[in-house]
Amino acid sequence: MDSSGDVRVVCLGEAMVVLRPEGGHPLAEATTLRRSVGGAEANVAGALAALGVGAAWVSRLGQDPFGDVVADDLAGRGVDVEVDRDPERPTGLYVKEPAPGGSRMHYYRAGSAAAAMDADLLDRPEVAAALASAQVVHTSGITAGILEEGSRLVTRLLALRDALGFRLSVDLNWRPALWAGRSIAPLLDLLRAADIVLLGADEARAALGADTPQGLRELLGERPRLVIKADSHAAGEHDPDGSATEVPALRVDVVEPVGAGDGFAAGYLAALVDGTGPVGRLRQGHLVAASVLAATGDHADPPTADVRARLLACSEEDWAATRVSAAGIDSPALPTSAKVSR
Repeated sequence: MDSSGDVRVVCLGEAMVVLRPEGGHPLAEATTLRRSVGGAEANVAGALAALGVGAAWVSRLGQDPFGDVVADDLAGRGVDVEVDRDPERPTGLYVKEPAPGGSRMHYYRAGSAAAAMDADLLDRPEVAAALASAQVVHTSGITAGILEEGSRLVTRLLALRDALGFRLSVDLNWRPALWAGRSIAPLLDLLRAADIVLLGADEARAALGADTPQGLRELLGERPRLVIKADSHAAGEHDPDGSATEVPALRVDVVEPVGAGDGFAAGYLAALVDGTGPVGRLRQGHLVAASVLAATGDHADPPTADVRARLLACSEEDWAATRVSAAGIDSPALPTSAKVSR
């Protein structure tokens, strides 16, 4: 797919095939595994496309059937897929094991094609064209964590940001296993260089030892806008000039939490490139995250444009009274009293 001239957000990072037991059976007892596609930046790219924002996903995949599955899935969802295919390294995968309180993940990504991303990936003509048209480039701490030693991907990305003028968005996406026995200095460098940092207060506390705007500002410096998600309670946007906006989270009947942070990032960034103000940005982040929380997969269809418009503009009282479930959205801000499809 080549629509780089329409790209407004570029997502840079891995994607994997996801396998989960059919019907929620324990993994050891399952006879059928359902296949899908996951990965932080791929989830964001797919959600952006579903929100009507031109999105490109840039990465490396194995020259294998799983690589075909990933590329076809994202392209079928409207994402501009720009990847190198590696004939020797495999496409990563992970298996979801149902467990009380949420799924347990088993990752098979060591030595994957995505781990070998390097500076040359960003200089491919199609990727360069997408970067030149993008308003935002989004990546995550997972990307920093999987890159092999000596990779110059991040160095080249920062140089291109300075040359082209796009904003760099980084989601912390803290994964302790990726940093076990290693310095997190590369992660800190990436966060400090970002224009927008998205992170949950709990993961920030675990990874960085700080979870307040002041503490994070002292650690990460004055450059990034901080978007801090306080568990399931609220999300706040904190700019370097000291201005701040907080929006409470929606009430959600949670089915599974995996992928909700990526949904929030996509909703927030879509509103950002559309020129929406801080309340609308945070509300749309919550809306897309809620849709993922109320579904079984790593991503879900976002609310329709009409529903989003009504909820982004509704009163604080109507926002507080809104509830999202697998059946849909129930809100006094919507045109009927019945639940409407997401």
